[in-house]
Amino acid sequence: MITKTQFDKEIALIIANAIREDVGDGDHSSLACIPDTVVGKAKLLVKDEGILAGVAFAQRVFAYVDPEMQVEVLIEDGTKVSHGDIAFYVTGRSQSILKAERLVLNAMQRMSAIATKTHHFVQLLAGTDTKILDTRKTTPGIRALEKWAVTIGGGENHRFALYDMIMLKDNHIDFAGGITKAIEKTKAYLAATNRDLKIIVEARNLDEIAEILQTPGVYRILIDNFNYEDTKKAVAMIGDTCLTESSGGINEHTIRAYAECGVDYISSGALTHSVYNLDLSLKAV
Repeated sequence: MITKTQFDKEIALIIANAIREDVGDGDHSSLACIPDTVVGKAKLLVKDEGILAGVAFAQRVFAYVDPEMQVEVLIEDGTKVSHGDIAFYVTGRSQSILKAERLVLNAMQRMSAIATKTHHFVQLLAGTDTKILDTRKTTPGIRALEKWAVTIGGGENHRFALYDMIMLKDNHIDFAGGITKAIEKTKAYLAATNRDLKIIVEARNLDEIAEILQTPGVYRILIDNFNYEDTKKAVAMIGDTCLTESSGGINEHTIRAYAECGVDYISSGALTHSVYNLDLSLKAV
């Protein structure tokens, strides 16, 4: 997984690029009618129900836009919120508040939606030992935000990107000439490049499960698009050899049944690619 330093760098890049994209050579609407000496105050108003996420990110945005802005946090990330709640107040130059407003809202609305959906999936898994994972099916350019939101909702991050974990999927296996060759070539590559990366291997059927188990060094087996009965058989075959993960079209109606098959993890792209933004507003006080 990526380090905190790498993650912080990703967040900084997102903020800088988003402000560049939105502000350009100036917020001329504000510059035209609000003197730069005017100080204002605004509140983050919740107009929906769900799990709040992005408060800490908003603080970083305000600090980037204008270090003199002050944020009074009333509700922390990960808290269940309802219509009418006030998450925080921000005080500072009115021009600065308006410059940061859209990035704060866009990010918090999406992050809160992802955290809310993740929390729902976590609740569906309550009482089992299975954990929910996200995927790389994220919005290009803001992956760090979306994966951050998953953790706020109680889920766990899969690999962050292609560089922090090995994941041998069907195409890798086919291009490499089979499962055993793919794993052996991967282990040789890691040794030659002096990299310490965990290896996950995807299996499409029980025969492939058996073949993977013949080669040591696999961290987790991805049991992909199996039905319930074959998932139970796969878990029994794997035992304590390595960790197990179910994936492939699993939704809120099927996730509990897959968890009850005994897998360690369930991954779902829906956590990040199929959400509806929570309704939030930044209103002048």
